[in-house]
Amino acid sequence: MQPPSLSSEQRSAASAKAVANRRRRAEVKAHLRSGHLSWHDLIALAHVDEVVAALRVQEALLCLPGVGPQRLHRFMKQANISPTRRLRGLGPHQIASLNEVLAR
Repeated sequence: MQPPSLSSEQRSAASAKAVANRRRRAEVKAHLRSGHLSWHDLIALAHVDEVVAALRVQEALLCLPGVGPQRLHRFMKQANISPTRRLRGLGPHQIASLNEVLAR
């Protein structure tokens, strides 16, 4: 099955939207790295901003100060979260588990 054909205007609009979404996610990750945005703020933001909700949990956790690949792997395993999970897909138990692990 072929995807629908798009006009050049539709294609350029979709491209511009994708670039804006990537920039927004990069901005949020930069705020996480700098400490201007906390994990709790990120979860709250993901509930209202669909672009932020599309961010992978792994990417977000790696941006937190003090979280590297080894701690990330341990956190994801303890919270029973798939490596491909996005913020929008986190359930209340997974969020609570991550909050508990990050508080240590």
